[in-house]
Amino acid sequence: MANSILSAKVLQNEAAAIAWVEARVWPNGPVCPRCGGFDRIGKMGGKATRIGLWKCYQCRKQFTVKVGTVFEDSHVPMNLWLQAMYLLCSSKKGISSNQLSRTLGVTLKTAWFMSHRIREAMRVVGIEPMGSGGAVIEADETFIGRKKGVPMARTGMGHKMAVMTLVERGGKARSFHIDRTNKAEVEKIINANVSKEAQLMTDSASYYMHGQFNVADHSLVDHEDDEWARYEKDEDGNERVDAHQHGRELLLGVQARNERRLPALQ
Repeated sequence: MANSILSAKVLQNEAAAIAWVEARVWPNGPVCPRCGGFDRIGKMGGKATRIGLWKCYQCRKQFTVKVGTVFEDSHVPMNLWLQAMYLLCSSKKGISSNQLSRTLGVTLKTAWFMSHRIREAMRVVGIEPMGSGGAVIEADETFIGRKKGVPMARTGMGHKMAVMTLVERGGKARSFHIDRTNKAEVEKIINANVSKEAQLMTDSASYYMHGQFNVADHSLVDHEDDEWARYEKDEDGNERVDAHQHGRELLLGVQARNERRLPALQ
């Protein structure tokens, strides 16, 4: 039987983990993060020397591969960092700091620190609009968690947090916390994140039905009329689904199942 990937040497040995990271951060050899030098750099030795410590003889500064990365100023062994990254990336429904603490054998404070740094490193900066090239974008919202200080209502979702999600079929998804589900909020998010070439799929809520969206096409399904998908015939006379929100429903279903894990907004 195959061994678990968590038993790999790079995830169990700190020296091997640092060498693995160095090979990816410095594919052409070590580079000083302070002066940019690369031709007068030597590896420090000795029993008391930290693993992976280098010295630049141009600026006379010491450094490791951690400088300028999410690992900087951390005393957590590199192999535990790589284990945490693997667990966060491979867990379909995410992993809490409590679970990470138990799995890695670190304190909750350390697990919280690691998970936040890793998620920050995964954050996309300068994102392009979704749906370029005419792709289909499904949009909808759900209500999860609970607002702090707001009593639970007998009916309605006023005590819950609204989350809007955009899903590109065959691509990525983006979720946004919104203060209110109204036309202005929905228009702002869709027009800022969806390409003008995209085909937008939504339900028939009033803020979608009357919204002004800068997209190539906008199709709706009417849930109140028990319509969950619309079928049309193609050129060969075969029925195909023309409009649906199944991708969005799958994603929001995962969010809803995790609702009990979410604390009230601070």
